[in-house]
Amino acid sequence: MLRIAQAEWEDWGRQVAAAAPQRTDAAPHGAEADAANFPRVLAYWRAVPEGTDPIARNRALYREGSPALWREPAWSAAFISYVLRGAGVDAREFPPSAAHAFYLDALIADAQRFPATAPFVPHEVTERAPQVGDLVCADRSASPITSWRERAVDRGRFRPMHCDIVVRVSPGRVEAVGGNVRDAVTLSRFETDAEGRLLPRPAGEPTWFAVLENRLGRLPPWSSPSRNEGPSS
Repeated sequence: MLRIAQAEWEDWGRQVAAAAPQRTDAAPHGAEADAANFPRVLAYWRAVPEGTDPIARNRALYREGSPALWREPAWSAAFISYVLRGAGVDAREFPPSAAHAFYLDALIADAQRFPATAPFVPHEVTERAPQVGDLVCADRSASPITSWRERAVDRGRFRPMHCDIVVRVSPGRVEAVGGNVRDAVTLSRFETDAEGRLLPRPAGEPTWFAVLENRLGRLPPWSSPSRNEGPSS
């Protein structure tokens, strides 16, 4: 999972977004509208069941030489799904989706039903310092939620969100890779407190509401549904 995320970031030109929204430490190698990147985003959409329409629409734009390639719909959740699928994670453990809200619904439900064996476990942002492999998730809506428990109550309804994959942790900072950030796969740097917990983001940016602990590869195999109904790695 981490190798795939890192490789995709490198293929997009190693763009880095600092904590402040106006700063960029490296210029993008190519944005989503660059025809050279068309196959990359195409692969992300192929990883989700909702990809048929976006692929058809953007193939037409590609043939026309349109500068609007892949602008709609957002492909950040498709990117996360592509990474997990490429890493061999079963759809039962991580249901691929074009919306962060819906794969998170499934992960949260499994964690509540099977706390001992769920491959991802949600934590409050104030309670867990993100670790390498975790997902850090924020709400992009006008009235954002601030807790994963609020999402559990709101399950099934679309809500604009964004999640990134944590690839590095250092004192005062978490670095995470995500898709459709500044029209590319980008590594974002997020500030943390002395204990490594995410600090609130600047005004105008999405609001943190969950850290998804990644337990893939740390659990015993799921032997049989009759003995253990829960998912495992």
